[in-house]
Amino acid sequence: MPLGLPTVFGQKGFSPKKSEARKSASLSNLANLDASDRAREFGLEYGEASIKLNGAEFKFEDGLWQAESGVGGVPHKEMIKLKKENERLTDENNMLKLKLDILLDMVSETTAECQLLEKERDDAFRKTKIR
Repeated sequence: MPLGLPTVFGQKGFSPKKSEARKSASLSNLANLDASDRAREFGLEYGEASIKLNGAEFKFEDGLWQAESGVGGVPHKEMIKLKKENERLTDENNMLKLKLDILLDMVSETTAECQLLEKERDDAFRKTKIR
């Protein structure tokens, strides 16, 4: 034998042992599931993606990772709502302060005009008494 193969291969009557036939049915139980179980098992129903890092929970919403719990355990959505409400109240407070300043200016102006008219009246009264 030129290649150094064992004598078994060199014999004319060599026939290897045939392997057993494979089973055609799947061994997986997933094929036996009904449609709803299969959809749940294979992930066809997507939920919200969330992750917990260092005690803080984040959810993927509208293309951004948003903290589910913010400072002091307050949820992020509630924090945004509170910030908007705070901004609205701050704007309202500034508007009321401006209106108060305008009213005080109007009262000051009216008081000054009133005092000027009283002075003119007193001066006119004195002039009539002197004559």
